[in-house]
Amino acid sequence: MNKATREMNQAMPQMSQATPQMNQATRHSNNFKKLQAQLRGSVGKAIGDFRMIADGDRVMVCLSGGKDSYTLLDILLSLQRSAPIRFELIAVNLDQKQPGFPAEVLPQYLTGLGVPFHIIEQNTYSVVKRIIPDGKTMCGLCSRLRRGALYRYAAENGITKIALGHHRDDLVETLFLNMFFGGRLKAMPPKLLSEDRRHIVIRPLAYVPERAISRYAAAREFPIIPCTLCGSQPNMQRVAVKNMLRDWEEKFPGRVESIFSSICNASASQLADPALFDFAGLETLRAEGLRAGRPSAAAEINSSCVAPPPAASAASPATLHPTLP
Repeated sequence: MNKATREMNQAMPQMSQATPQMNQATRHSNNFKKLQAQLRGSVGKAIGDFRMIADGDRVMVCLSGGKDSYTLLDILLSLQRSAPIRFELIAVNLDQKQPGFPAEVLPQYLTGLGVPFHIIEQNTYSVVKRIIPDGKTMCGLCSRLRRGALYRYAAENGITKIALGHHRDDLVETLFLNMFFGGRLKAMPPKLLSEDRRHIVIRPLAYVPERAISRYAAAREFPIIPCTLCGSQPNMQRVAVKNMLRDWEEKFPGRVESIFSSICNASASQLADPALFDFAGLETLRAEGLRAGRPSAAAEINSSCVAPPPAASAASPATLHPTLP
């Protein structure tokens, strides 16, 4: 064996080890592109279905430092570059003065992206901790304080749409929270007009499952900032509902998607809310139908039960194809 042959044989194991690594990198890249395309498609569809963003809009993307809001901003920036309309994106974060909050992370990240941003500084943390007793859920008061600060900034800066990072699973969880603890059939709408009718809130991630966001955020390696308020409440009702839905999904894959589909296909006449459907007016509708000569339900059923005409014989081509000579 000559020297050249020996060197080639020695190099072969190294080449065989490098090849799987390159293939793995390629697979990861292809998987990410596919995931990104899926998210772009879902977000774009939600924006189109609910007319979330229009030409000339100034969209305030509320950035908390969590995986959901990072993903929302990233996908909206991607769509903005190819959208047939022009709209502005402004990232806004509310610094609630939580102890240990890394205040430099978001400014550094957003400066690197070249995205216009603003940090609102308001010590809502101390307010929540002072008012809410230990062991009680802080989310209600915390969200109201955050909403007030964000609405105020939007009103003062010509914001036309306020984009939040709630995803499909958030909408489904909220449905069950309202059913179990509020006695109401109510979820989170993908598009909302505020009570004072001054602000429109949009949720472009409404069609996106949380697991897809988790995968995307991990691949993009966003600098995640944990919330010490929400994350410190393991007994929250939302956590219990989330665990319930996760167990359902493990036992019956696709159940959460089916529940979300039901939110998008409500039938008011099949529920029992007289404020939502005019049950008292059914007699009037029946009388109008009788005057118009519409067939009764029994007649419609009978007509649907009439036997069809006999099938043509397979032995007769002329019968199967009347146009043949």
